[in-house]
Amino acid sequence: MQLIQHIAFIMDGNRRWAKQKGLPTLAGHQAGYNKMKQVGDWCLARGIKHMTVFAFSTENWQRSQKEVNYLMKLLKTGLTKELPTFKKKGIRLKVIGSRAGLSKDLIQAIDRAEKETAKNQKGTLNIAINYGGRLEIIEAVKKIIRQKKSPANITEELISESVWTAGQPDPDIIVRTSGEQRLSGFLTWQSVYSELFFIKHHWPALTEKDLDEILDDYNNRHRRFGS
Repeated sequence: MQLIQHIAFIMDGNRRWAKQKGLPTLAGHQAGYNKMKQVGDWCLARGIKHMTVFAFSTENWQRSQKEVNYLMKLLKTGLTKELPTFKKKGIRLKVIGSRAGLSKDLIQAIDRAEKETAKNQKGTLNIAINYGGRLEIIEAVKKIIRQKKSPANITEELISESVWTAGQPDPDIIVRTSGEQRLSGFLTWQSVYSELFFIKHHWPALTEKDLDEILDDYNNRHRRFGS
């Protein structure tokens, strides 16, 4: 059995799930939020210590103002009202993405959540908010330039130390729900050797059995890393 350190999810299909159920779009996002917490517990129970979720992309600003406001409210709730639960479970929270465009109170919630969970060691939850994979690489390059590194010293390791997930293992597995078969700029740098899984279920309909089937499939794959 291969050790799985990091699993990442593109939580797609909240709106489509709601439509199928005859529910408003916002109800789908609430169901997706609840599923995220549930899946986190499933992963921890299976010894997976790092989980990354794609919560809000740089392209999601194009959605209706009502939907964007609701998503931002939901994210803030997760970083404030849920904070005692994360602390009790020993989960470290880290928000990856650009702070540009985020409200002052959401940024304050992010800073507080990251600070108060920084020493937790049972697991790490990365929440990608206002995230884009190319943007992450651009920001990593800017960071390296500010450090005045010479071209000879720019290596893969240096870039890995400069992206938003610095210090964490790259994802072993990336899962996208709802039938779409692309990464949409998710973890562009980190995903080079990730095993990809595309499943038809919408995110709120993901089951524990689905997760176990993904893990079983992963353990049956032979990862050669180019060798």
